[in-house]
Amino acid sequence: MVIGASGGIGAAVSTALKARGAQVTGLSRRDDGLDVTREETVKARLGSLEGPFDLVFTATGALHGAGHAPEKTFRALESEAMAAQYAVNAVGPAMVLKHAIDLLPRDRRAVIAVLSARVGSIGDNLMGGWYSYRAAKAAVNQLVRTAAIELARTHRQAICVALHPGTVETGFTADFKGRPMVSPRLAARNLLSVIDRLTPEDSGGFYDWNGKRVPW
Repeated sequence: MVIGASGGIGAAVSTALKARGAQVTGLSRRDDGLDVTREETVKARLGSLEGPFDLVFTATGALHGAGHAPEKTFRALESEAMAAQYAVNAVGPAMVLKHAIDLLPRDRRAVIAVLSARVGSIGDNLMGGWYSYRAAKAAVNQLVRTAAIELARTHRQAICVALHPGTVETGFTADFKGRPMVSPRLAARNLLSVIDRLTPEDSGGFYDWNGKRVPW
């Protein structure tokens, strides 16, 4: 299952999985009315599905909270923009986790993967700025870590991780001119390669597109 399947990374992951011969259920706000900021839509759409799903990949996210660009200084902070960032980048994936767990198998390996971002790393923050986005991604990292601990009690072979895809050439990064980027197709291939190599011992971790751990 791919949440955010109409976006650049989500669509590429769906395509890559189908090329492998996998049966893919793709869901998005545009095509299916699944809005991760509205729990009732997540509950309704996921509640209508029959599992089990061996992979739940959440590819939703937003960089511009409530239409505001990432802040360069704390003087630019606005509560509305901060709340919007948390709603999309932290609360949304948490609601997917909440309603997707019952769709995972208990008798075999399964993966819940949530797109995060390296800028959500507190230990790796050397430049400052981007307050709301950084904080929201740090929050989703904590949610993934906490969910992995609980999930291990009921689904011993399950893996729950946060993934950093790198800078991917999508509408999300349209303003990042001059920065090295990878195509959604390559990003999807990289991320699935990481997922393929994960074991239950890796659950609760934060990994980049190359499979390297990202500091919290």
